[in-house]
Amino acid sequence: MSNHFPVNRELFDDVMVPNYSPSAVIPVRGLGSRVWDQQDREFIDFAGGIAVNCLGHCHPALVGALTEQANKIWHLSNVMTNEPALRLAKKLTDSTFADKVYFANSGAEANEGALKLARRWALENFGAEKSQIIAFKQGFHGRTFFTVTVGGQAAYSDGFGPKPGDIVHAEYNNLESVKALISDKTCAVVMEPLQGEGGIISPTDEFAKGVRELCNQHNALLVFDEVQTGVGRLGELYAYMGLGVTPDILTTAKALGGGFPIGAMITTTDIAKHLKVGTHGSTYGGNPLACAVAEAAFDTVNTPEVLNGVKAKAKLYVAGLNAINAKYNVFSEIRGKGLLIGAVLTDAYQGRAKEFLNAAMDEGVMTLVAGANIIRFAPSLVIPDEDIAEGLARFEKAVAKLAK
Repeated sequence: MSNHFPVNRELFDDVMVPNYSPSAVIPVRGLGSRVWDQQDREFIDFAGGIAVNCLGHCHPALVGALTEQANKIWHLSNVMTNEPALRLAKKLTDSTFADKVYFANSGAEANEGALKLARRWALENFGAEKSQIIAFKQGFHGRTFFTVTVGGQAAYSDGFGPKPGDIVHAEYNNLESVKALISDKTCAVVMEPLQGEGGIISPTDEFAKGVRELCNQHNALLVFDEVQTGVGRLGELYAYMGLGVTPDILTTAKALGGGFPIGAMITTTDIAKHLKVGTHGSTYGGNPLACAVAEAAFDTVNTPEVLNGVKAKAKLYVAGLNAINAKYNVFSEIRGKGLLIGAVLTDAYQGRAKEFLNAAMDEGVMTLVAGANIIRFAPSLVIPDEDIAEGLARFEKAVAKLAK
């Protein structure tokens, strides 16, 4: 078979389902927090593959783990188990509240498992009428039909036929709205310990603790979706640790594999027992390659140096963005925690976040958006300080062009 055809952005339109609209830039290699495209143009990566590349590109610990495992065993399925999966599960349980782990391939699948477990736990402990799931407006939990319905953005779940039932949405950071919905028929409250896609919104301590107390009062499980906030992103290994609130079930993905697809749901022994043999599964879940890479990523991130480094680097970003804003007055607020940062556009620039992203790309820095009004930064947790400075200098050039 011949490979003599151009691999470019036009080929995407030719061969791919049109649910994405990717940039014309096609990166072909990366090192640390820098990426090069087909024309060998260099970019500084402040996007991190949407909070995934927690150790940047081609980190030696990850390359080493993948290469070593690639020469051992690639796939078995869960008819058997494998050493990397068991090692990673042990490290996850040793480092968190949890006793038990279920591996999947993505955040959505981890959340799907969490939701199914919560429903099964409630059914077996309390009966069929305890099935209500409370989630939050603007929340995001993945794109399977169950998780996208639990997510609080109807635009993502409308238009696919009848939705899974008994799912309601409260307002984030509004404890009264949760109180108005919760009852003894609630099986679970599902929340992000910082809303990512919904706008980089941190919970108040009072709200997080209040939700935990309401769950306790009504025998409902608290499920934390830490797909974006987990594995060091906010400066703690998991964000719940910084809130002083412990969930019953936690989901983790994105940064867990440092760029290799993997997700996990973790919980206590008492809750986990309701997923007995045959109730749930995944062919690829716990794949040896994925778990070997994730173990290396986890070991690298779960150190005081890296976690404290996240907090220090966050200060550099906030100071740098505030300095840019002092000149151009385009942001109403810089918010977030750790290295999940949102720059909120002022009224004069409403709806134009994508323009800022495109302008930044033209200047050689990759950013993200969180909705139409927020520029999102989710770089490598170990991005060198000089790359932060250089990336912000490039970002300032983009802001200057749009602020004219």
